[in-house]
Amino acid sequence: MTPDAFNSLTETYLPLAHQMGLRAETIGDGVATVRMPFNGMSLRPGGTVSGPAMMGLVDYAMFAALLGAIGPVELAVTTNLNINFLRRPAQTDVMAECRILKLGRRLAVMEVTLFSDGDDDPIAHATGTYSIPPR
Repeated sequence: MTPDAFNSLTETYLPLAHQMGLRAETIGDGVATVRMPFNGMSLRPGGTVSGPAMMGLVDYAMFAALLGAIGPVELAVTTNLNINFLRRPAQTDVMAECRILKLGRRLAVMEVTLFSDGDDDPIAHATGTYSIPPR
């Protein structure tokens, strides 16, 4: 699945992600890099990017990596997401790098690291599981 195909699919099936401006930049076999543009609407008091916005980015990145591995299976869903916030993000775009740790017939386990754009120090680390529907 190409980033353009994934972004078109999610524009149709995940309108909130599209409204947030989430965009897959690269998608490979079980890996993806996704961008969340900086937006004042995603800030919380204190001027930091909110946890719910970052969790949405994590989920979107996992979906991109999974579809990169298995193709367009729109009904694959998150069954678990765990996130550790490591430090305050800068007021800039947030980047997510996802990779699949284990891909089975019914479950995929993934990890995602979030970065402020232009900074190599992680701002959050997440793991998650997706359920894959039977074909």
